[in-house]
Amino acid sequence: MHRENAYSKEAELKNLAKRELANGLDKDPIYKLRLQCFSRGATGILGLSRSFRVMDDDGSKSLSPEEFKKGVTDIGLDLSDSEIDEMFSSFDTDGSGNINMTEFLVKLRPPMNNSRISIIEKAFDKMDANGDGQITVVDLKNVYSVRDHPKYLSGEMTENQIFTQFLKNFEVGAPNPDGIVTREEFINYYATISASIDNDAYFDLMMRQAYKL
Repeated sequence: MHRENAYSKEAELKNLAKRELANGLDKDPIYKLRLQCFSRGATGILGLSRSFRVMDDDGSKSLSPEEFKKGVTDIGLDLSDSEIDEMFSSFDTDGSGNINMTEFLVKLRPPMNNSRISIIEKAFDKMDANGDGQITVVDLKNVYSVRDHPKYLSGEMTENQIFTQFLKNFEVGAPNPDGIVTREEFINYYATISASIDNDAYFDLMMRQAYKL
């Protein structure tokens, strides 16, 4: 359940993204938005997907220009109105005036090969004990024991607090932390970690060690 070994890679990615954003060169809108998210670390794309999920009141999985602008602004991404409009147009491939949320997030997250997606999904499936497509504290209780956790042994934290803290890893900077991590959010989170790790074997090993796969 630990992700410390991903922290240094994540820090490298954040710094690289910030340097790339500051170099003054023209960038493709989707690439710029991805860099903006990277500069916030592993939860950048996740924060954006969460703010969109909250705004999708009717569950249509589509976003209007106003919703898109609000989502980007809510998590504090540094973009002008004209840049946001240009991005929206580039995502609205069929010219319908709306963009499909899932397609947008798939385009936004960095590309991953099948082996990486597969190991991320294996980790999710292990955590999602009841198979309902989301990870909650209840799922974690069925998968992990906290008996050997130092803070549990010292009485500093309860079982619930330890599991809640773990779920918060996926909610840092999110506008609406709810203690629920969906499959899509889990993949979005690790897609950013994946972008900071060149070697497939290392990524695989990191995931297997973190989730005891």
